[in-house]
Amino acid sequence: MVGEIWDLIILSPMINVLIVVSGALFNNFGLSIIALTIIVRGITMPLTLKQTRSTKALQELQPKMSELQQKFGKDKQKLAQEQMRLYKESGVNPAGCLLPMLVQLPVWIALFQSIIRVLAVVPEDFLKLSGHLYSAWPQVFSLVPLNSKFLWLDLAVPDRFLMLPILVGGTMWLSQKMVTPRTGDPKQQAQSTMMLWVMPLMFAFITMQFPSGLALYWVVSNVIQIGMQYFITGGWGGLSSQAAKPAGRDKRYLTRITMAEEKVGDYTATDSDIGADVGADIAVADMAPKEGTASAKYQPGLRAMKRHPKKSKRPKRR
Repeated sequence: MVGEIWDLIILSPMINVLIVVSGALFNNFGLSIIALTIIVRGITMPLTLKQTRSTKALQELQPKMSELQQKFGKDKQKLAQEQMRLYKESGVNPAGCLLPMLVQLPVWIALFQSIIRVLAVVPEDFLKLSGHLYSAWPQVFSLVPLNSKFLWLDLAVPDRFLMLPILVGGTMWLSQKMVTPRTGDPKQQAQSTMMLWVMPLMFAFITMQFPSGLALYWVVSNVIQIGMQYFITGGWGGLSSQAAKPAGRDKRYLTRITMAEEKVGDYTATDSDIGADVGADIAVADMAPKEGTASAKYQPGLRAMKRHPKKSKRPKRR
């Protein structure tokens, strides 16, 4: 019952549209796949934009989420409450990146199945295909079987030169890399790196086994996704961002910052007191002196710090 409804409402219309578009494009099935992929991605673009924005918003909250996990890691109930409070205050829906994808999934599956059905090779496949064709459109029957030649490819068989599988893996890696956030946690960074490579390699291997028409669809779809992510995020995302500095930094850094904070209240801090390897931007951000406090008058000295500061001379005691 469910299968019949699926074929009637989604699969059969897409198969017939795919064949008609191929006929309109000089019986070029490769151009038909590209055109229909663009049309489908255009129709689902509002959902894709919402999904991408939600994903970006969740990534921007990751530093605060990490702080909550460190603070309330042992109290799961309190952690969940604080996380929901953070989501509410930030106006972020944690399910916002999942719902649009679930809505688009049936359309993608239908397009996937349509390409498989249309690229019929054996008589049994042609028999299954004929069951989806509309008798009211006689021109559809005249277009079958389709011309599966496109560039160097036979879209009905896997790419023997492996160019399309490589493009599928490469474009998918690029798309995921753009939305993969940098993190200071080495464990999380290792997991992100693993997932960044697993999915592209898996899809590249899968497209080596399936007709090239499917690989062509994935390449076009990934390129469109990359373009949308570029304009939404305002750049190349994870490809251009600098690596995050470790959250805890090293012991030497923490020791020097602690010593600097203690000395600020006692006497005028010098460059050598704070440490030669602590950058001015880090020191200013961490110490954050406020106007009117005792440490405010030392701010110019912090801004002027260099990598190798000169040692200050103190007056000798008599």
